Amino acid sequence: MNQLELPDPLSDPEEDGMLRMSILEHLEELRSRIIRALIGFGVAYLACLFLAGPLWKFVQAPGQAAFKELGRGGFIAIGVMERFSIIYVWTPLVAAIFVAFPWVIYQVWAFISPGLYPRERKWAVPFIVCTGGLFLCGGLFAYFVVFRYALVFLLGIGEDADVISLISIDDYFTKFVNVMLGISVTFELPVLIFFLTLIRVASPSFLLRHSDYAVLAIVILAAVVTPSPDAFNLTLFSVPMILLYFLGVFASYLLVLRREGRKFPWKIFLIWLAAVLFVVGIGMAYTGYWRVLVK
Repeated sequence: MNQLELPDPLSDPEEDGMLRMSILEHLEELRSRIIRALIGFGVAYLACLFLAGPLWKFVQAPGQAAFKELGRGGFIAIGVMERFSIIYVWTPLVAAIFVAFPWVIYQVWAFISPGLYPRERKWAVPFIVCTGGLFLCGGLFAYFVVFRYALVFLLGIGEDADVISLISIDDYFTKFVNVMLGISVTFELPVLIFFLTLIRVASPSFLLRHSDYAVLAIVILAAVVTPSPDAFNLTLFSVPMILLYFLGVFASYLLVLRREGRKFPWKIFLIWLAAVLFVVGIGMAYTGYWRVLVK
């Protein structure tokens, strides 16, 4: 007579959907994902290498715009190999980082997903889209806003001293990369906050209670990342980062509500958000500040 097998009360039914792997299997999977990420990055680099000329024109456009606005200045190459290394080696390399970033993030998720519960794997698409999207948005914000205004400020210092600004492409490219990558990485703040809440390291109440320290840290980080020390560029970077911090807190709050089985009043929230955006739009139209942003 067959005995009736009772389920183990200590076992988690969701663990049946988890993939159990040995240490060697984990290392082999890690090796496989690293190789795939490097292959994807290599393909992106080769594609960007064929577009090195147009990419360099894209890189130097903020500098050319600053020179045009000031009416003087230009780029120079000091070393024999400087022009070749910057245009045909480093420019495609940095471009490949942005192009291959979503693929690399996917490989990271594919490595950690076997150890997650089935309900946690549902975050795969939002995780990849948000991480890659915020990284690219950070790069665009750095390119079109922060780096451009910082250059105009720096090149405009001592303009009445009759000194022409000639920038080496090596120095220009170094500052360009520092700003682009620095701001792109810091734009991942909402994803970091959401992840810390997902693994129960942080909570919305904790994040709001210590928001003053977060704002101070953001301002200090802005002073390090931005290439110019003026208050305008510091504010230009700090304000979006502070907004991103509270966006992360909001996402953290939504996660906690879902975890507790409660719903968020989206209708009321969207009405208030539309009202605030309308007031801000009217204010910018009345003051003409929108012309400064699109100039």
